[in-house]
Amino acid sequence: MLVVILLVGIAAAAVSVSVTQGLKSARINAASGEIAAALRATRAQAIVQGKQQYFDVDIRNDTYSDAKRKDVRLPAGLKLSITSALEDRPNDYTGRIRFFPDGSSTGGHIILTSGSRQWRINVSWLTGQVAVR
Repeated sequence: MLVVILLVGIAAAAVSVSVTQGLKSARINAASGEIAAALRATRAQAIVQGKQQYFDVDIRNDTYSDAKRKDVRLPAGLKLSITSALEDRPNDYTGRIRFFPDGSSTGGHIILTSGSRQWRINVSWLTGQVAVR
C-alpha cells in the first residue's frame, strides 16, 4: 500500500512540473503573438491613415506601445530586447520601429526572453511583414 501511495505521489509531482512548464510556454507564446499582432496593427494604421506610425519598445520597463500609444507591460519573468535603427531611438532604453504609408518599415527584430528560451519577432524593412520565429 505504501509503495502505491509513493508511486502516486511521484506521478503527481511529475505531472505538476510538466503542467507548470506547459503554462509558462503558453504564456510566452501568447505574449509573442500579442506583440506580433500589435506590430501588424501599427502597420495597418500607417497604411489606412496615410502617415508614419511608431511601435516603441521600452527595454527598461519591459513594455511596448503601438500606434494607439497604449503601453502594454509583459507578464513577470519575460524580458524584451530590440534591434532597430539607431537614428530612430528616442533614448537609450527605447527602441522604435517605424511603419510608412506604403506598408514598408525601418525594420528590425524584437526578442522576447524567458530564462534560456527566446522568441524572435522579425519585421521586414521592405514589406513591413511581421513574422514570429
